[in-house]
Parts: sequence; structure tokens; C-alpha cells
Amino acid sequence: MAEHTVKAFDNEIAQLRGLVAEMGGLAEVAIRDAVEALVQRDEVLAQTVVQADAKLDALEAEVDRLAVRVIALRAPMADDLRDVIAALKISGVVERIGDYAKNIAKRVGQIERLKKFEPLILVPAMAEIAQGMVRDVLNAYGSRDAELALEVIARDEKLDNFYDSIFRNLVAHMMENPATISSAAQLLFVARNLERIGDHATNVAEMVYFAATGIYHASRELPAGVEKAD
Repeated sequence: MAEHTVKAFDNEIAQLRGLVAEMGGLAEVAIRDAVEALVQRDEVLAQTVVQADAKLDALEAEVDRLAVRVIALRAPMADDLRDVIAALKISGVVERIGDYAKNIAKRVGQIERLKKFEPLILVPAMAEIAQGMVRDVLNAYGSRDAELALEVIARDEKLDNFYDSIFRNLVAHMMENPATISSAAQLLFVARNLERIGDHATNVAEMVYFAATGIYHASRELPAGVEKAD
């Protein structure tokens, strides 16, 4: 990106991107720790995830304040405006991803210790995909990498398929073992949260693609006259 006449403008844009990157790192860690707490039945780690969510909230508020300041004082145009708006929107989505991780952590104490509970074994693999999507989409944002953003969008189908598999497995398990219905229902909630994390990572990828190219990704329903990506 070319430097601006006002050096402070470049610094503010860089600060916005840095804040969003920091939020992404925290969200990724929250997903990892929430699922580890779930598998290990570690309620202390789960509580750490819940408490750490406040940091994400604070960073989102900081992004909001800085973005409003940049728009008010610099009146950015074209690429610069897309950068600022992307940071504003993406920070909100990443904060929501952190909320989903927090929701998973809150379920740790509500799932009974079950032996050879296959759905629980599948959850970490699903979480790894979701975590990877969050990591890669923030990397795409940091480097304005439209191709990496497209790869993240394509990966969402794999996560959806994983969710469908866990859903069927859990339903079958509940029918065969009525005593596990409560824990299975909580795990279903966990899987749904992971699936939603993937959806949000996909939304961020579409924003990154637009910020980098000025073109809406073809997966969105576009208004008349707006060009679709090839």
C-alpha cells in the first residue's frame, strides 16, 4: 500500500490492522483452550476462557473508537475506506467468534464423564478445522491475500459436513443410550457453535476478498449491476 502524505494516517491504518490481528489471535486461542477444557474436563481452563473474553470486548471497542476517529478526521476514500470499514466489521465478527468459544467453555461442567463417547472424540477434529479457518482468514486480512480468503471460504463446506456427521452420530447415540441425552445435547450445542465459528470465518473471508479486490465474492447475493468475482 502506498504511503500517504500524512504519516499519521498510515500509522492509524496499521494500528487498526494490528488490533484486528490481536483479536484474531485471542479468538484462536479461545477456541483451542475451550475444546481442550471440554475434552480434559478442565473447569479451571474453561473459566480462564470465559474470563479472557473481556479482553476481546475491550479490543473491539478500541477498534470502533479508532475507526470512527479515522473516518471523521481523515475522510478516507476508495481503498483506504474499504480498509477502515473492513476492520470495523471484522472486529465485530471476531468478537462474536470469541463469544462462541466462551459458550463452549461454559458447557464443560455440564457434560458427564463418559467412556468411549465417540462424538466427543470427533469434536477436537472439527475444532481444528474451525481454528485453522480463523487463523488463515486473519492472515489473509493482514496480507490482503484474496486467494487465501477464497481458500477459507471453500473450507466451510468441510466444516458443515463434519457438523452433519456429528449431529447424526449424536442423535443415534441418544436413541441407543437415553441416559446420555443431556450430555449429548450439550455436545450438539458445542458442535453447532463450532459450525457457527466457521460461518463467521467465511464472512470475514468475504470481507477480506472485497477489501482486497473491490469485488463481492460470488457466494453472496448481489444487487443488480454489481460485478461478481470469476
